[in-house]
Amino acid sequence: MSSNGSDIDGESQITLSRTIDAHIDDVFSAWTDPALIEQWQADEAEFDAFEGGEYRFVTFGDDEDPDEHVVSGEVLQFVENEKLVLSWVAKDEDEDGEEMIFVLDIGFKALNADQTRVTITERGLAHADPESRIFSMEAWNSALEALAEVLE
Repeated sequence: MSSNGSDIDGESQITLSRTIDAHIDDVFSAWTDPALIEQWQADEAEFDAFEGGEYRFVTFGDDEDPDEHVVSGEVLQFVENEKLVLSWVAKDEDEDGEEMIFVLDIGFKALNADQTRVTITERGLAHADPESRIFSMEAWNSALEALAEVLE
């Protein structure tokens, strides 16, 4: 059974947690292995699994949202099976190519052999208004649900 938790922390960050019914090795790999990332988070993924590495995720458009979405950045911290910290740069295709820049902090904690708690904290000035915080929380909740579906 999975459980969810979410929080709005101040005006510039959001925090969400979810328990995934999978071994910590598998959960961490799902965030760092491009073949696994493509099963739940992006249509195309590149990920240098080391501190100082770079990553790029592409999500193709569809009928509802025809724009291609690209997120890229740097791996700021990499501690296997414990923590990932990523700079998260999302380019907005709708408006004048504006970039939204966040820091994404992902913590991993083994609860037992078959359960892992994932905690995501996303920090950035773009969360200064309630609508953007709610949008990000909904997006990360959906992503964590997709991750759980792949791993459980």
